[in-house]
Amino acid sequence: MPVNTFAGFRVGVSRYGDDMARVIFYTATTLNGFLADDDDSLDWLFAVPGGEGGDAGFQTFLAGIGVLVQGSSTYRWVLEHEDLVAHPEKWPAYYGERPTWVFTSREQPVVPGVDIRFASGDVRDVWPQIRDAAGGRDVWVVGGGDLAGQFADAGLLDELRISIAPATLPSGKPLLPRTLGADRLELTSVRQAGAFAELTYRVTGARDDE
Repeated sequence: MPVNTFAGFRVGVSRYGDDMARVIFYTATTLNGFLADDDDSLDWLFAVPGGEGGDAGFQTFLAGIGVLVQGSSTYRWVLEHEDLVAHPEKWPAYYGERPTWVFTSREQPVVPGVDIRFASGDVRDVWPQIRDAAGGRDVWVVGGGDLAGQFADAGLLDELRISIAPATLPSGKPLLPRTLGADRLELTSVRQAGAFAELTYRVTGARDDE
C-alpha cells in the first residue's frame, strides 16, 4: 500500500499561514485522466514500475500530513486489496497514527485499532473537525476525484499533485470531474519521477475558514 503515492514533493506552507492546514489532492492518473477502472481497481497503477510508491520522497510528503481524507470507493478498495480487517497492522505501518476521514453514504467495515472516522454530507460541515485534527499540518485527499471536487466546490482545495502514468484505460473513474479553468489553477512544478510525469498546481479561490 501506499495507494496513489509518488516521490519528490517538498512540504510547503499554507497560503493561509504556517498554522493553517492545506488541503492537497495527491494522486496518480492514467495518461487519459482516469484514477481507477470501472470496478474501482488500481491494478493498472501497480503494473507501472514504481506505481506502488512509498519511497523517500513520499515519506517527506507524509511527514507534513496531519489527516487523511478519502471516499468510500477508495477506502473499500484499499481495505480489500490489503486485507486490512485481518491485518490491521499494515495501516499504521504505512500511515502512522494519523486520523482518517472516510466520506460515505453507507455502513463500512472498520479496521481494528485504526483512527477512522466516517462522515457524510457536505464537506463544509466536517471541515472544522478535519482542520482541528490536522493540528496545522496538511490534509491529504487520497481519493477519489469527486471527493476532491467537493473540496474544490467548497473553496477548500489548495493544491493538486498529479502523477501521470504511462498507461491508458478505455473508461473509468475520472481524475477530477469538475470544471476548473486557468483562472483557478497555477502550475508551480513539473518534473519527471521515474516512469511518471508529475505536475503540481496551486488552486486559487477563497477558503470558507478564513
